[in-house]
Order: sequence, then C-alpha cells, then structure tokens
Amino acid sequence: MKTRLLFFLSVSFLFLACSTRNDELYNLSALQWHEQIIKDIQDNDLEKADEHYTSMASEHSADALLEPIQLILAQMHIEEEEYKLADFYLEENAKKFGNSQNLDFIRYLQIKAKFEAFAQPNREQALLLAGRDQIATFSKTYPQTEYAPLVQTMLTKFNLAIFALDENIASLYKRTDREQSYEVYQQRLQESEFNDVPMIKAKVAWYRRIFE
Repeated sequence: MKTRLLFFLSVSFLFLACSTRNDELYNLSALQWHEQIIKDIQDNDLEKADEHYTSMASEHSADALLEPIQLILAQMHIEEEEYKLADFYLEENAKKFGNSQNLDFIRYLQIKAKFEAFAQPNREQALLLAGRDQIATFSKTYPQTEYAPLVQTMLTKFNLAIFALDENIASLYKRTDREQSYEVYQQRLQESEFNDVPMIKAKVAWYRRIFE
C-alpha cells in the first residue's frame, strides 16, 4: 500500500511539474496576443514570438491585428536571414489580407526576401532563378506599381549573379573536359546581355573557396 502511494505521489508530482513547465498562454484577446508577440520581439525571442503567433492565429483566425503582426514577423525573419519563415508570413498575409490596394507591396516583400537571401549566389542557384521568375510575374501582374524601379534593380542584380554563376559553371566544365556541358553554358553566356561587358568579379573569401 505504501509503495503504491509513493508511486502515485511520484506520478502526480511529475504530472504537475510538466503542467507547470508547459503552461502556455491561451484564451487571450487579439490585442493581448499582439502585445505579447511585440514583447517577445523586444526580448529577442523570435522563436517564442512564432509560437505565440500560432496561438493567436488559431484563436483569432480573422482578426485584423494579424495583418500587422504577420508583416512585423516577416521583417524580423528577413533581418535574421530566415527567409523561408519570412516568406511563410508574407504568403499568409497575402491569403488573409491581400487586396488590390496592398497585394503588390506583399509580393514585393517576398521578392525582397529572396533578394536578401542570395548573399552567397554560388550556393543559391535555385533561389536566383526563382527570384527572377517571381519578378517576371510581378512585373506582368503589377505594371503600374510604385515598387517597379526597386524590383527592376533587383532583377538586374539577379541577372548579374546568374551570369557570374554560369561563368563559374562553364569554367568548371571546361577544366573537367566536359565539352558538351561547357558548350551549353558558353552559349548562355554569349546570349546574355552582360556578355563582353567589362565588370569587376566578386572576390570570394579564402575560407569559402574550398566549398565554391
């Protein structure tokens, strides 16, 4: 009997400890969630802010306060170089709150997130191509947008990075005697608007050359 009682007390204590440890916020008003997420961001706890956003979105799925929170979290994740999470918040924002007045701004931010992500273009070929395609779609969909000059500047930089990447790939194929593949990339370079344009090549840090 005594043994069973001790076992019961031990299990009860463990249950209470877990309950205390996992005692999360819930059933808050949208404004209270908003304030909590802002506090999380001020405390530099972006992971907790994401968790609290999930709770807020679950409890207040159509509340107008979700719109600014999504944009704030997207910007914070861009600053932290967490571009997939940033894109998630922007896509959620587009689905819930996108309209003819603001959708171009949301799509612009998504392009900007990809643009910020390609700091190391030699490792981001898919991202470069996706960014360029997204800009093409953006330009057709929003021909009169005020963000057109910014997007066109990004497009030029995307294309420059793709040209530089194609040069590196062509050089690699030539060094490894893969003549057919080399010819394909050489043709791309010759058809590029940047072919024969004098430019200063970006320098790669010595510790990255091993992996490039």
